[in-house]
Amino acid sequence: MIPVSRRRLVVLYMIVAVMLATLGGRLWYLQVMNGTSFKTLAMANQTRSVVVPAVRGQIVDDTGRKLVTNQTSLVVSVNMMDLSKQPAGGRAVLHRLARLLGMSYNLLAAKSRLCVRGVRPPCWAGSPYQPIPLAQKVSDQVALQIMEQPADYPGVTAQVQPVVQYPAPAGANPAQVLGYLQPITPEEIKQRHLVVTGFSGVDLVGQAGLEAQYDPALRGTPGRDTVSVNAGGNVTGTISSVAPKTGDELVTSLDANVQAVAQNALSAAITKARAAGHNVNQGAAVVETTDGRIVAMASLPSYNPDIWTDGISDREFKYLFGTSSGEPVINRDVQGQYAPGSTFKIVSTAAAVANGYSLNGLYDCPAAFSINGHSYANDGQPSIGSITFHDALVQSCDTVYYELGYRMWQRDNVPADFRADPKAPVQTMQKQELAWGFGKPTGVDLPAESTGTIPTRQWLYWLWKDNAHTGQNWCKYGKANGSYVEQIEYQDCQSGYTWEPGQAAIAAIGQGYITVTPLQLANAYAALANGGTLYSPRIGKALVSPSGHVDQLINPPVIAHVPASKRTLSYIRDALADVVTSGTAAGAFAGFPLNKVCVAGKTGTAQSFGNNATSVFASFAPCQHPKYVVLVMLPGAGYGAAGAAPAVRQIWDGIFGLEGKKAALPGGQSPARLPAVTP
Repeated sequence: MIPVSRRRLVVLYMIVAVMLATLGGRLWYLQVMNGTSFKTLAMANQTRSVVVPAVRGQIVDDTGRKLVTNQTSLVVSVNMMDLSKQPAGGRAVLHRLARLLGMSYNLLAAKSRLCVRGVRPPCWAGSPYQPIPLAQKVSDQVALQIMEQPADYPGVTAQVQPVVQYPAPAGANPAQVLGYLQPITPEEIKQRHLVVTGFSGVDLVGQAGLEAQYDPALRGTPGRDTVSVNAGGNVTGTISSVAPKTGDELVTSLDANVQAVAQNALSAAITKARAAGHNVNQGAAVVETTDGRIVAMASLPSYNPDIWTDGISDREFKYLFGTSSGEPVINRDVQGQYAPGSTFKIVSTAAAVANGYSLNGLYDCPAAFSINGHSYANDGQPSIGSITFHDALVQSCDTVYYELGYRMWQRDNVPADFRADPKAPVQTMQKQELAWGFGKPTGVDLPAESTGTIPTRQWLYWLWKDNAHTGQNWCKYGKANGSYVEQIEYQDCQSGYTWEPGQAAIAAIGQGYITVTPLQLANAYAALANGGTLYSPRIGKALVSPSGHVDQLINPPVIAHVPASKRTLSYIRDALADVVTSGTAAGAFAGFPLNKVCVAGKTGTAQSFGNNATSVFASFAPCQHPKYVVLVMLPGAGYGAAGAAPAVRQIWDGIFGLEGKKAALPGGQSPARLPAVTP
């Protein structure tokens, strides 16, 4: 009988034998069966792929003046993955670097942290594996010190990289139109299939404005060098090389001179309104050709776009996006939504004529018009008697349009107004408003465009649905005998989906639920001026390669023709010419050389609950052969004739060189040819 100890020893021998056999089999598998593949992988490890950044394309105006350009600059970056291997996470290195750059340690540390939930700018929104740019436009001395003392600055580099600059030719600063660049986020890398290069000037993507809209063409294509390395990681040679392709240049229809004129006129109008006691801090101005090209687009408050080039501080972030500063980052021309007031009467007139009202008819203009016991006043004006549509536009008689809106309401499927129906038919007047491009995006080549509001029955239903018991919760906070606001909420709880006759009346003069963007209103006036063609406006004019080849011509597409006859449109244009000579804008244009440039336009004064009225003036010129539309909108500035109209006059002066001003567009002509590309 074998002793127990010997049996255990035999079992142990067997286990060891099995383990040795398994190990031998694994070695044979790795060295013999997969030897070729591992040899290939080993050879592959002897090469490295290096991304070569492309220079981002420029943005220029219609004459080639640079609005956004890229120039090389010394940029100091830090690789946080390398720095994290240092004692205390590289704290001492950052302290030395902060002293060298003349920057506080706290700011440097903030710039080098990742933008995660709960972390406010400044921070790094890009990949944690790529170098984080901390300072641009550093001196040669600083760069040399970093390169000559690598032991003191591990993980820190100083390289020549492209840096975005904003030259502001002629003082033109369309900051919100141009947009800005920010680091690539992991989500954008996946969505846009982008390559991370590790170069700050390249690993940026357009986040707003033209920079976002045309980012794929502007950013170019990175190159790639494949180099051989030895076991120590040192480069021994270049195996292959693909050169980077510089991004296209975006030629715009913006004109720097006209842009500066619009900015100055808008700023002067706001200053004047404040001096008159109005609390005004916003404004928008649009200059558009009658074939849909944007020549200037000014929005106030504004900001210096250089703020983005070296990372923004928390204070700067609060200024850009803060309500107390007026949110300067917002482009109010395409994102602001305001009541258009009487400038909207051109659409109401066209709707009336399209539905049987005569252009040659007479219409009462009393001091007030009553609907179900509620009086709607003619803005303090006395009764004028019976007048034509022409005089109603020239004198801006509200009561003519109150009655017009009410009478059309009476004939427009009234039972549908009192049903809570998400599929209710669109009202007759609102069909016309939608057909003029309101209540939906214009399709301009800028992101994040607002739609404005046209109160169709469907829109009213969803407003009620979203706010009766949720949202604003009218049914909870409304009171039948409470304050004015509480009474409105109580009524809205009961019948907020109802299209009421009073709402139809005030909508006819561009108030109530009606809101538009300044660009929508300017675009509608362009259609009026050109005979009825509604374009989708464009700022981009062409994309041109660095060699000068036109890669893409950008033309404003036709999106609709307004439902008004040529005769009706001509009638309205003639009336608007008289608004400037003998109507509500006559005072604002007194002494203007109309014999040189005939201007037609319409004032608008839109009341706003709890605030001063929005001042609006929309115009086109020359009267008989319109080339341009100029519009100014000033929320809180009061009457259209007092705030916006003088600003529009100043812009016309600047465009044509009138009343002692230098002509931004001599002869009123925009350049017909594309400017030459500067490599």
